[in-house]
Amino acid sequence: MQLEIITPEVKVFAGEAEAVQLPGLDGLFQVLNGHAPIISALKEGTVKIDLATAFEITEKTSDLIEKDAKDAKIIRVTIKGGVAELTNNKLIVLAE
Repeated sequence: MQLEIITPEVKVFAGEAEAVQLPGLDGLFQVLNGHAPIISALKEGTVKIDLATAFEITEKTSDLIEKDAKDAKIIRVTIKGGVAELTNNKLIVLAE
């Protein structure tokens, strides 16, 4: 699925993900490729992203992205809350 994580200041991440775990108001939940459409409020926590390919840090990489020490295909982004919308296999996370 196509994933975008956006804050009011910057686009944190845009790319292809296999699975995304999000901190919903009622607890963690995960969306996968082909998931049914969903809109959810998010609370403070970590968005865990399983990428389709290994992640490479560059000078343009947001400081909010943490690369997993053991798996190059996993990154994490800490958020203070927000909203997630998944439609047509595209997940947009509007985060604080």
